Amino acid sequence: MPAAGSEGEEGLAGEQPGPGPGTPKLCGYLQKLSGKGPLRGFRSRWFVFDHRRCYLYYFKGPQEPLPLGHLDIASACFSYHQPEAGAAAAGDEPAAFEVHSPGGAVTVLKAATRQDMTYWLQELQQKRWEYCNNLDAAKRDSRTSPTPSDFSKGLVAKDNPDLSILSQNASAERARNILALETSPTDLVGEQAASQPAPVQASAINFSLKQWSTEIRNSMSSLRKGSNENRRSVFYTTEEWELLDPTPKDLEDSMALEEKRKHLAEGSKARRPLKDMIGSSKNRNSSDSSPTEWCSGNGNRLLSELQLKYQSQQEELEKLKKDLLSQKELVRLLQQTVRSSQYDKYFASHLCEGVPKDTLELLHQKDDQILGLNNQLEKLYLEKDSLQQEVKNLKCKVGELNERLGMLMETIQAKDEVIMKLSRQLSECEDSASSQSGAINSPTATCTNKELQELDRLKDNLQGYKTQNKFLNKEILELSTLRRNAEAREREWQAKYTSLEAKLCQIESKYLILLQEMKTPVCSEDQSPAREVITQLLEDALKAEPSEQPEQAFFKPHLVSEYDIYGFQTIPEDDDEEKLVAKSRALDLRSLSLSENREISTGVKWENYLASTMNREMMRCVELKNLIRSGIPHEHRSRMWKWCVNLHVKKFKDSAVPGYFQILLQKALEKPNPASKQIELDLLRTLPNNKHYSSPTSEGIQKLRNVLLAFSWRNPDIGYCQGLNRLVAIALLYLEQEDAFWCLVAIVEVFMPRDYYTKTLLGSQVDQRVFKDLLSEKLPRLHAHFEQYKVDYTLITFNWFLVVFVDSVVSDILFKIWDSFLYEGPKVIFRFALALFKYKEEEILKLQDSMSIFKYLRYFTRTILDARKLTAIAFGDLNPFPLRQIRNRRAYHLEKVRLELTELEAIREDFLRERETCAEKRDLISDDEEDS
Repeated sequence: MPAAGSEGEEGLAGEQPGPGPGTPKLCGYLQKLSGKGPLRGFRSRWFVFDHRRCYLYYFKGPQEPLPLGHLDIASACFSYHQPEAGAAAAGDEPAAFEVHSPGGAVTVLKAATRQDMTYWLQELQQKRWEYCNNLDAAKRDSRTSPTPSDFSKGLVAKDNPDLSILSQNASAERARNILALETSPTDLVGEQAASQPAPVQASAINFSLKQWSTEIRNSMSSLRKGSNENRRSVFYTTEEWELLDPTPKDLEDSMALEEKRKHLAEGSKARRPLKDMIGSSKNRNSSDSSPTEWCSGNGNRLLSELQLKYQSQQEELEKLKKDLLSQKELVRLLQQTVRSSQYDKYFASHLCEGVPKDTLELLHQKDDQILGLNNQLEKLYLEKDSLQQEVKNLKCKVGELNERLGMLMETIQAKDEVIMKLSRQLSECEDSASSQSGAINSPTATCTNKELQELDRLKDNLQGYKTQNKFLNKEILELSTLRRNAEAREREWQAKYTSLEAKLCQIESKYLILLQEMKTPVCSEDQSPAREVITQLLEDALKAEPSEQPEQAFFKPHLVSEYDIYGFQTIPEDDDEEKLVAKSRALDLRSLSLSENREISTGVKWENYLASTMNREMMRCVELKNLIRSGIPHEHRSRMWKWCVNLHVKKFKDSAVPGYFQILLQKALEKPNPASKQIELDLLRTLPNNKHYSSPTSEGIQKLRNVLLAFSWRNPDIGYCQGLNRLVAIALLYLEQEDAFWCLVAIVEVFMPRDYYTKTLLGSQVDQRVFKDLLSEKLPRLHAHFEQYKVDYTLITFNWFLVVFVDSVVSDILFKIWDSFLYEGPKVIFRFALALFKYKEEEILKLQDSMSIFKYLRYFTRTILDARKLTAIAFGDLNPFPLRQIRNRRAYHLEKVRLELTELEAIREDFLRERETCAEKRDLISDDEEDS
């Protein structure tokens, strides 16, 4: 698994890790009983416990990406059976235990040793206990994530009293500690077990009829190959037999044909013995006879008959081979003789005229030499073929010997067992005889060896039953406590439901009175009861909820709190009208989140994906991109943000020295730079509506200062720019200081173009022009509307791009935008900026004057609450959205903006020069000079 979510400290809203760096990961090999019918048996699987959902996932192997399934440990109970007397006297005997799931499903798991079984049971019990107790505490806040073991570890979790874990029952904890079994795992449990091969259960004798049949069928199919091939003559034809000579290739084809014939002959004679072997194997495996009966004389007689038949067939085959070779040799000699006589006849009839006698003799000698060499070559070819055939025969014999050796080894194992059994019986007889003789010789003897052995066996059984009794008692205790907690939780939910129903009745009563008075007023407008009802309703709606005790907080309907889960203030403190609007918006958000049914499926998709990354590194893929676009769950955001940042800044981190961030921070603290003063001024102005940055003593303020100072030393060309503080503040909610520093590096140096945060803000100006082009292309009606009323909407959108929508949209939508932004880059900003305008396009088109349009643009983004609809527009309705188009338009507008800045700089220089020469203009100063 990637280490993104387990190393270092967590951020202000980071995820709560399950096992920390010092806690070993619960994983290892177990054998799971699966299959049906004759295929049912134990299969080795790699099990990994997921603390987020209290699931025990099982994989085919440690390196498999996708799990085969999972067991819900939170709602399961465990048991195991004490083996029969003497069955598991040794501590290294495999032991099985059962996991009982809701609905009556029972999963049987087997550990390699009883020590491993005890360890697994203890750990699973402990994980279930911790998870269910955390669940009891987490259920007290309905706004939190459905996976309580992953709550934030930062300030969000620390400041939330609802997340405090309930005080445990002291007597239950004391009883659990008494009944706990002290065990330690073996090498087959833990992460180190992944490097070891899966354990295989070995048996002394295991004749598999299916394996026998498969091997025999394979042998028969190999024997049948080539049986339908056409047969052809190799040496000669009927008309020209005297002129043909067998070539080496023909000899090889002949030998191959003979081999096929030999296999066919062997196959036809071996089919019956093979059937006999299958029958005898079936009889052996189907019977329940002892190893002695299996090795009876009937089996030996069949084996000896089979061997005799095979030897006779081999001798007959060798005789046929020799006859064939002699016939081949005779044919070859005859061919040579015919060719030699024809050659002599040809020379005698055509070349003898006018040729000297000594020349003819020389030719005859050369001819004889050629014939001799040809004979030698043919002999060598034959010798080579015979050697090759001999090698093939030897290989076949080696295979046969290996098979016989395997059968003999199995027979020896069976006989060894018989010998061991007889030896034990003999020793028991000797012991009984010696005890009898001892009893005769010494009548005062109190016990025999056999009785001592029986006593030891009973002691072992007693110890096993004690262990089983302690485990089952602890299991009963835990299940009873968890059942009581579930019943208490149900009563609390019933009380909350009753309280909510009572409040709803009160609201409906006031609402009906108001409607009745508005319909038929009975008093004057100033003295109308409707006005009193409205005033009372407004006071009740704006009344701040008093802080309750933790035990009372659950029973009061808790619809809107002062801060959301990110620490942002939900209701402002200044204007009553703004308070009412903010509370109405918060209630709409709450209602939207409660009525969201598909959030559950999104959470399940994330759990399944993260489970698939337990045994492998996380990588970029389409599945991950789609999940991130749908939004990262709160409990996984810290890990995923850290992984995304590391993905983009890996080359910077690899080239940096160890402790790079601490070195920069130390340098900034020892020697302040020009940006330090401005950083200090902007700290409290960063996110004043977030409780983590609202006061000088807030923990977020110090972390924000450290990150900004370190970055000002890393990038002195930028130093500090207003807007960087908000980027870092958002990152610190889910990342620690060093990770937030690298997040800022990724945004400024990887995502955004150069000069985006410099003094001229050149890159930001370019992006506004690119956005104008995209708006005219994607939303032409809205663009024409803006042009008609001469509305410069870039005054609003400029800040969107500079701080990535911080303080521009509601917090839920903001963090979903940041999820995609950290994974995909700056193109996401263009997508969501266009999506915001498209979301409210019809409302904007209804406005018919520039002032109302501009006023609406200043706050309309805060009225957008449906994150799913906005995401669908950004990633669906606006497609296609190629990054190449944005890059090309950036390059085009960059040249234009640079040219305009050059012209402005020339105008400024001319003005300064003219001011120096003209006495009337010397008193004029610029804004920069006034600030300085």
